Parts: sequence; C-alpha cells; structure tokens
Amino acid sequence: MNLYYGIKYNIKGVALALKTPKLLMLGVLRFFVVFLLTVLLSGLVLYWHNEILMMLWKMPESGWLIYLWKAVSWILSVFLAAISMVMAYLISQLLFCVFIMDYMSRITEKIVMGKEAHFEPESWFGFFVHLIKQEIPRAIIPVLITLIIMVTGLLTPLGPVIIFMSSIAATVFLAWDNTDLIPARRMVPFKTRFGFLKKNLLFHVGFGLLFLIPWLNIVFLSFAPVGATLYYLDKEGQ
Repeated sequence: MNLYYGIKYNIKGVALALKTPKLLMLGVLRFFVVFLLTVLLSGLVLYWHNEILMMLWKMPESGWLIYLWKAVSWILSVFLAAISMVMAYLISQLLFCVFIMDYMSRITEKIVMGKEAHFEPESWFGFFVHLIKQEIPRAIIPVLITLIIMVTGLLTPLGPVIIFMSSIAATVFLAWDNTDLIPARRMVPFKTRFGFLKKNLLFHVGFGLLFLIPWLNIVFLSFAPVGATLYYLDKEGQ
C-alpha cells in the first residue's frame, strides 16, 4: 500500500502545482533548467555513442548478431539518455535548483497549514550553503554511486539485474531528496532523517517509480517537492 501511496502523492503534488501559480512557475523553471541541461548532456553522450558501444561490443561482421548488436545499440542509447537526465538533475541542484525546491516546499507547507512555519535564516547565503551540504549526502553521493554500479553492471552477465536494482535505489534517494526538505530545514539530525527513509522505504520506492518514465520523469522531478511535502505533513499529523 505504501508503494501505491508513493505514486499517488507524486501525482497529487503535480496536480496541486498546476492549480497554484507560484508552484507552477517554479516547477516550470526547474523543468526548463533540467531539460536544457539534459539536452546538452544527451547530445554530448550520443555524440560519443558509437565509441562507447565499440568499447563494450565491436560490431559483428555478419549474421543475426548484427541485429542483436543494433538492439543493444538502441538500448544503450536509451540508457545513456536516462543517465544524462539524472546528471543534469544533480548539476542543476548544485547550481540553484535546491533553493527552488526548498521554496516550493515552504509554499506547499503554507497552503496546507494556513501559515508557513517560522523561518528566518541569519544569512541567505549561509542557508544556501546549508542546503547544498544536505544535498550532497542524501542525493548526490548515493545517486552517483548507484550510477557507477549501474555502468559497471553493463560489463557483467548480471547487467540487467544490476541496472534494475541500481535504478530503483537511485529513485529512492531522489524521492528522499524531496521528503527530507522539511526536516532538513528544521535542522533535524541526519540520523533521524535517514531513519525516516528506512521506516518508509516502500513509499519512497513508489514515489520514485515515476522518475523512471523517460522524459516524463523531468516533469515529476520538477514538481516532486510539492507531493513530498504533502506526504511529510500528512505523516507528521497522524
């Protein structure tokens, strides 16, 4: 059931954002930043596509293996495009999108609670640095590790299984990157916040499943702070 609720809250967040001008504007801004970076990185990766494929498997000279090679080439293209999207997301986070995420979360909190929880940082630059520090252990490092495992898996017989498990792991951390916005803003200890992830692991799997849909994942990632904040506030109110 938590798996279902994860999907439900992600879609619920997008629906609320579409009805709220501020959230819509911020989500669209995140979308275009990630989209442009994705196009740029995808272009670079696909430019070197043949070289990457030749490193993994040289094109057969004849026979049915040629058709298999072409199928692998197509699958590799999709795989590399997906990695490009994730890398674009992480780069955008380090630039300024992490600040937009937090702002979207605060707007959502105000909509739900009727008022925003008291928040007045001593320094906005200091707060931005704080957000980056939170982003590195909860999303950037885990996702990069899973991407490395995923790429390594291509070179083993268990490649498909490793890629599948790594993809799920990456989406879990991307989901947690959003549900962790409120506790991180409240300076809750990291150990407690990681405990929240472990306790609600299936929810995060469900929430992150929508991040696996090619191209639509950019839309869900752009508005994910809204649904994640809705879930955290509902969970806190139980």
